[in-house]
Amino acid sequence: MSKSLVIIPTYNEKENVANIIEAVFSLPEPFEILIVDDGSPDGTAGIVKELMLQNQKRLHIHEREGKLGLGTAYIAGFRWGLERGYDYIFEMDADFSHDPKDLVRLKAACSEEGVDLAVGSRYIKGGKLKNWPFDRIALSYGASLYVKLITWMPVHDPTAGFICYSRKVLESIDLDKIRFVGYAFQIEMKFAAYKLGFKIKEVPITFTDRVEGESKMHKSIVSEAIKGVLQMKWQSFSTSYAFDNKNTK
Repeated sequence: MSKSLVIIPTYNEKENVANIIEAVFSLPEPFEILIVDDGSPDGTAGIVKELMLQNQKRLHIHEREGKLGLGTAYIAGFRWGLERGYDYIFEMDADFSHDPKDLVRLKAACSEEGVDLAVGSRYIKGGKLKNWPFDRIALSYGASLYVKLITWMPVHDPTAGFICYSRKVLESIDLDKIRFVGYAFQIEMKFAAYKLGFKIKEVPITFTDRVEGESKMHKSIVSEAIKGVLQMKWQSFSTSYAFDNKNTK
């Protein structure tokens, strides 16, 4: 059994899911994959189940009824991975926005450099954006500056969704108290790890806009992030927030 689990949430990713699975399994290091599918009507789950017949020990699926949100999909995946003893648990998109080859570098940051949380970053030296329109770049970069201003968190790409968590980080965060589902979920998880004192490192990546399928970004996700950061910062003064957990380091 591999000690590294890559969680890939899916909703209508039939164009990408088989290729992303193949790309991860072709890496020189052994990674297992958990697909968390939110009842995709396009048959994504069926494709995964067929592939599981060939990869019974490395490919897994967790099916949910209805589109329940990115954050809850990852939390379901985190719980699944923790229950089964994985040491490193990753977040990654299904649409090749994240290059599977970078999984190796993210893992190395945690397993070899002693980092607790490795973030695939677009906004540090060496990081890049590919095929993004200017207005989307401005929105994303502006959001990152906004988060840093409000939270004082030393992360240049707080909305990034390409991440390696060491097991102890996810065990220490009270996942029941993580409330957001979109971009704010990514911010909240990093903020909780930061407040718990875990070591975070950003690893430069090239983020490429999806080629196949439809983007899941919409205005309500952006709005949640803007409002959520203020709520998160205010509630960080409460003793009942996600990073007030007795299972800290």
